[in-house]
Amino acid sequence: MRTILAVALLCSAVATTAFAAEPSPELIAYGKTLVEAGDCAGCHTADPAKPFAGGKRIDTPFGAIYAPNLTPDRDTGIGAWTDADFTRAVRTGTAPDGSLYYPAFPYPYFTRMTKDDTLAIRAYLGTLAPVVNRNKPPQLDWPLNYRFLMRGWNLLFFSPGLFEPDQSKSAAWNRGGYLVTGLGHCGACHTPKNYFGADKTAQALAGSEIGGWYAPRLDGAARSGLQSWSADDITEYLQSGRNAKSHAGGPMAEVIVNSTSKMSDADVRAIAVYLKSLPPARRETNVTPPDEAEMKAGQAVYAKFCIACHEADGSGAPRIYPPLPANALLQSINPSSTLRIILDGAHTVTTPRAPNTGEMPPYARQLSDEEIAAVTNYIRNSWGNAGPLVTPAQVAKARGQQP
Repeated sequence: MRTILAVALLCSAVATTAFAAEPSPELIAYGKTLVEAGDCAGCHTADPAKPFAGGKRIDTPFGAIYAPNLTPDRDTGIGAWTDADFTRAVRTGTAPDGSLYYPAFPYPYFTRMTKDDTLAIRAYLGTLAPVVNRNKPPQLDWPLNYRFLMRGWNLLFFSPGLFEPDQSKSAAWNRGGYLVTGLGHCGACHTPKNYFGADKTAQALAGSEIGGWYAPRLDGAARSGLQSWSADDITEYLQSGRNAKSHAGGPMAEVIVNSTSKMSDADVRAIAVYLKSLPPARRETNVTPPDEAEMKAGQAVYAKFCIACHEADGSGAPRIYPPLPANALLQSINPSSTLRIILDGAHTVTTPRAPNTGEMPPYARQLSDEEIAAVTNYIRNSWGNAGPLVTPAQVAKARGQQP
C-alpha cells in the first residue's frame, strides 16, 4: 500500500512540475512583443512561408553567414535546447555544443537582456510550427572560418553584462536605453565598426555603412544627426516609416515594417526619449562647398528630373515626397543611401499608421555617373544643407552594388 501511495505521489509531483513548466499565454504574448522589438524575423526568415526557419544569407565584410533555424524542430532547430542553452546562446554567443557564434548574431547587444526576457522569447518561439531546415555553414574568408578565433574576438571586444539602469533618469529613458543598446541592437547598424568588425564604442550610434546603404547618425549632431528632430518626430518615424522630415528606405524600412511599427506606443516613445538625450559622439566633418560649375550642373539635372515632386525650394510634400532642406540623412558624411535612392528609386514604406504609398522612379539608366554626382552635390549643398563632395567614382561604385 505504501509503495502504491509513493508512486501515486511521485506521478502527481511529476505532473504538477510539467504543468508548472508550461508557459502561460501571457508569457508567450510578452515573448512575441520582444521578438518583434528585436526584429528576429528580419534575419531568421528566408522564406515568408516558413517564418523563423533560418537560411537567410547575411553578407558581412568578411563573407556570408546564414541565420539559423529558430523553430522548435528538435533536429535542425532549437526544440532540443534547454532554457539554459537558449539563455547562454542569446546572452554570451555560445551554442549548446560549446562552439561560438559570430557577432553577426548580435549577442554583444543581447547580453544586456534579462534572463526573464530571454525565456519569454524562448516561450514564444516554442509555439511556432517546427520546420525542418538544416543550418548552413558560414562562407567566411580565411582565417575567420575557424570559429575558435572568436575566443580572441570576445576577449578583446565582448563585454558581457546586463543593462544597468541610471537611477537619475526617468523610467522611459531607462526603458529606451534597454531597447536601443540591448534587444533592439540599434548599434549593429548605426555604430561605426573597426577593422575587426567590432563597434567603435566611443562613437556609438554615430552612423555606419551597411550593405551599400548608410545607417545615419542617431545622436544629437546638428546637421546629420537628430538634433533637429523632436521626440514626436522620432516616434512618428518609427511607427509609420515617415514624418515631416524624412522617409525610411532600404534596411530601415524593413525594420519599421517588421519591428518598430508593431511595438507599443510606450516602447517607441521610450526609444525616442533615450535617443534625444544622446550628445554628438563625434564631430561633424567640415564641408567645402562644390564649385559654381558643379552646382549649376546639378541644378540643371534637378530642374529636369526632381523639381516636379520636390519643388524648386526642395520643400516637397512632407509624408508623401520627403523635404530636402535640413534633411539629416541627405547631409551624412557618407552619401551611400542618397545614391541608392537616386539609382534604384524608392518606394514609400506602408504601415497601419501610414497606408498610402509613394514612388520615386530609378534614374540609373537615365543619368550618367557625372550627372548623378552633380545633382547629389546640388541637393546636399542647397537650401542651407552642407554635405561632403560626391564624385563620379563614388556613383560608379554604388552603381556596381545594385541588386
